[in-house]
Amino acid sequence: MKTYIAVLTIIFLSFYNETNAQYTDLINSNRPGLSQSAFAVGIGVTQLELGGKYLKEKRKTHPNYSSSGYGVDFAIHHGLLLESMELMLEGSYQNDTKTTNTSVTQSYNRANFNHLTFSIKYLLFDPLENSTNEKPNIYSYHANRKFKWKDLLPAVAISAGLNYDTKDDPFIPPEVSGMSYKGMLITQHNFRNGWTLTSNTFLNRIASKDPDFNYIITVSRALNPSWVVFGETQGIKSNFYADNLIRFGGAYLYNKNLQLDTGITLNIKDTPSVFNVGLGISYRLDKHTDDYIIDPNYLSELKKQEKIKRKASKNKKKKNKKRKKNKG
Repeated sequence: MKTYIAVLTIIFLSFYNETNAQYTDLINSNRPGLSQSAFAVGIGVTQLELGGKYLKEKRKTHPNYSSSGYGVDFAIHHGLLLESMELMLEGSYQNDTKTTNTSVTQSYNRANFNHLTFSIKYLLFDPLENSTNEKPNIYSYHANRKFKWKDLLPAVAISAGLNYDTKDDPFIPPEVSGMSYKGMLITQHNFRNGWTLTSNTFLNRIASKDPDFNYIITVSRALNPSWVVFGETQGIKSNFYADNLIRFGGAYLYNKNLQLDTGITLNIKDTPSVFNVGLGISYRLDKHTDDYIIDPNYLSELKKQEKIKRKASKNKKKKNKKRKKNKG
């Protein structure tokens, strides 16, 4: 495992190109959806995400069964080495009771992890990286808010992970256990007026006997500085399980480092039907520091503007003095 982590670190460092990860003063949690943001949390930032949920499944066709219980989702994000790099440990634990409705009704308890993954994420491209160099049009409000083609460019990140699955886990394929790999492509569009579109496309449990393909597409909307709502769809395809899940919910920003959330997951089929509802919390330990580099061109522009202001003030004084002299 140590060798694998070292190799991943070298791969990501080879892509290093001074990309900034758009660290923000406010927490940017991935909850309550399951998609990952393209941006890292920032150097010196540790972000904790935890959620509890009620789970219910029911299958009407053969094999007929139902199950209900609870689950716990968790994730730990940490910014390390580069602003564009993030380490993450995430997992999902489930405990439920499954009842099979065959010739003899039987019930038994199940408890284990759905997944436990350590991964490294790296931001390859940020379309907003050089946006601070653009000068606003001080004469036109509409010119500053009009559509620009570059707004269609998404932030792009990649992620590589290592899974660990225990033997005889009832929530995964029976032939899968031990170590496997995960690879993900992440895109994120940050549109105007608070809209965000995020997509995750990934292959999971690579090198195992039953890998699975997933995609997650999330649309979120910031209603105001405190409230965000979202809708999400997830597709899962493997020999063991296939589904199309729908999620929606919202989050409340309690303060700059604390977020509360709730969400619902369901599907539209009965093999099995799925219904989950949960509550969650995200907290950020922020020890991020910025190294400010002053652009010489910016200093030159400031001096130029200051010179213009002084000249205008001097001319105004002369006009006032001349006006007073003419009146006298």
